[in-house]
Amino acid sequence: VQLQASGGGLVQAGGSLRLSCAASGRAFSSYAKGWFRQAPGKEREFVAAISGSGGSALYADSVKGRFTISRDNAKNTVYLQMNSLKPEDTAVYYCAADKNRIVTMRPDFYDYWGQGTQVTVSS
Repeated sequence: VQLQASGGGLVQAGGSLRLSCAASGRAFSSYAKGWFRQAPGKEREFVAAISGSGGSALYADSVKGRFTISRDNAKNTVYLQMNSLKPEDTAVYYCAADKNRIVTMRPDFYDYWGQGTQVTVSS
């Protein structure tokens, strides 16, 4: 049971990045998935979540209208398209999976976590 996040990097303010999170195991295709981030000296915070079918999504207010979460269950992968990036988006981004299939911003609901991928936005 593994989640592998990728796609982070260094980008200028106003730019875009797409993060990917590949999951092992067919059961993952039905799990709700989420993205969280943690900046230096700050607590981990919710970014976005999506239902198993992809029909329902939830976003933090700070990213609404700029970030889009999506998933491809055939590839067992969830994506986070990040546009209009700001320096305050700089953080390590983590993907997570909830086997109870609840779309939530609460990190304690998520059962599996991937390693983080660093996103750095320069001003």
